[in-house]
Amino acid sequence: MKDALAIHRWLLAHQVHHEIVRLPRAMTCSDELPEVLSASPEICLGVTVLEVTTRIGREPVAVVTSVDSPPRPGVIGGILEARRVRPASAFTVNSATDYASGLVCPLLLPPTLTVLVDERLTRTATPVYVPTGERRTALLIRTDHLLTLVSGKIVDLTRHRSHREPATFPLAG
Repeated sequence: MKDALAIHRWLLAHQVHHEIVRLPRAMTCSDELPEVLSASPEICLGVTVLEVTTRIGREPVAVVTSVDSPPRPGVIGGILEARRVRPASAFTVNSATDYASGLVCPLLLPPTLTVLVDERLTRTATPVYVPTGERRTALLIRTDHLLTLVSGKIVDLTRHRSHREPATFPLAG
């Protein structure tokens, strides 16, 4: 599993200014970042891994958003022309990302994994917090640096599902 040290070393090798933040208490998922850090949810990011079924087959897809704007399956299904979108199992998340489920960092994801990045993040000028794969640390990094390093496609996740987009199932625990 990847961790804060692997991320730190990779960012140092790329000469990117960042900070590994020790959290005052452990967290179980990125949704807890705002509470643990007493930070605005808009500057706390998370990676949601979904299992997407298309005509070709089933594959995991990672979606990078702020924790206050989780991805809607209908929108993801429309973007990817999917037949079905549902939350990926913890096993699938761990296998597809090499991070602990719920604590996936948007950096160092495998090149074979489809990654979608919420376009609204391009309008964020402040540094953001992201998980590191560990329960007691987070990464603080400038948004523009993060977006240049994430190997994903920037997409509009605010659009509404049209009647022609495929039906999907809602996110459920």
